[in-house]
Amino acid sequence: MLSYPASIPLSNHTLIRLAELIRARRSERRCRWRRLDASRQALLVLAHLRNGDTYARLAAGFPVGTSTAWRYVREATDLLALLSDDVHAAVSRAGRLAYTILDGTLIPIDRLADERPYYSGKHRRHGVNVQILADPAGRLLWASPALPGATHDLTAARATGLIDALRAAGVKVFADKGYQGAGGSIRTPFKGHRLRPPLSRHQRSVNRAHARIRACGERAVATLKTWKVLSRLRCCPHRATTLVQAILVLQLIEEGRNSR
Repeated sequence: MLSYPASIPLSNHTLIRLAELIRARRSERRCRWRRLDASRQALLVLAHLRNGDTYARLAAGFPVGTSTAWRYVREATDLLALLSDDVHAAVSRAGRLAYTILDGTLIPIDRLADERPYYSGKHRRHGVNVQILADPAGRLLWASPALPGATHDLTAARATGLIDALRAAGVKVFADKGYQGAGGSIRTPFKGHRLRPPLSRHQRSVNRAHARIRACGERAVATLKTWKVLSRLRCCPHRATTLVQAILVLQLIEEGRNSR
């Protein structure tokens, strides 16, 4: 088998922090021996999440068995997911900002065509729906648990408790037309209808200003998807929530915004 060196576009700080978490968990469980030390396991996990390397490639490169690589990744992602904020903690942080941006994205999954709950008619593919909360600079604040791809964005935001939490905290939110009817301080653009008069000049101007603000939210979605493992999930869809939460924690560590 041929092999070659590869790079991971992350800072050394992220690797060190993840290795510290893994080392602390091993000490807590009193693990006597592992095939890879904590630093090497952290590197393996980052190669999987950021570069999307398969378990077979990881097993050949480190070297460990495929099942061992799978176990190392699962162990680390479960550990990281425990450090992620719940919806109330995220909204509490968002309340200190001038406004936030709400958007939804579909993460493709490797599923069979007959699994209709995961089929998104909007995107015409199978996937899971994840709601993203971003700050005015377009940086990730929070990512919701993953729901089946057929779930509408507004329904998904309500199901995760995000809409109620934002309304209760009075956080100003900019969102697209898919969130019309959310109420509270959630601002959506004016929506035309074929049975109504066309939008006025003022309404179109408001929509353009709204779109410029909301465009920053696309940066947060793009940031999440720079983690190549999310380009197409090949695991069980029920693992998607853990993966997204683990990646969110790693992204906050990478940006120096993680307080834990």
